[in-house]
Amino acid sequence: MLWVKAFHIVSMVTWFAALFYLPRLFVYHAMCDDEPGNERFKIMERKLYRGIMTPSAIATLVFGLWLASYYTMEALASMYWLHAKLTLVLLLFAYHGYCGKLVKQFARDDNQRTHIFYRWFNEMPVFILIAVVILAVVRPF
Repeated sequence: MLWVKAFHIVSMVTWFAALFYLPRLFVYHAMCDDEPGNERFKIMERKLYRGIMTPSAIATLVFGLWLASYYTMEALASMYWLHAKLTLVLLLFAYHGYCGKLVKQFARDDNQRTHIFYRWFNEMPVFILIAVVILAVVRPF
């Protein structure tokens, strides 16, 4: 079980690294006004989303489900901290999906937002990370 937990944490850290970096790329892409730079950002965003972010999210989900399989349904039902954590993880998957939508918009040169929006958008996973770590380590309820 400890190996599964270790790989769950590694994949989660990799996923969050991408969740932090991709919106930062959006900030710079939204500020970019030259064609070579625009094309470079499109490649970076696509490769980060498809090659690192999505596989890491899938690995995090697989290892998380594997960890859950070690517990009985009754035990899982009484882990209220886990229910809260999973709710936040669902929000994170929604954020991930929205990032994918934004990657496609940038790829079509159809970005409708300013770099200021992306600066704020970039901060959202920080709050989720803090809450998820506190819930998983402290288990307040």
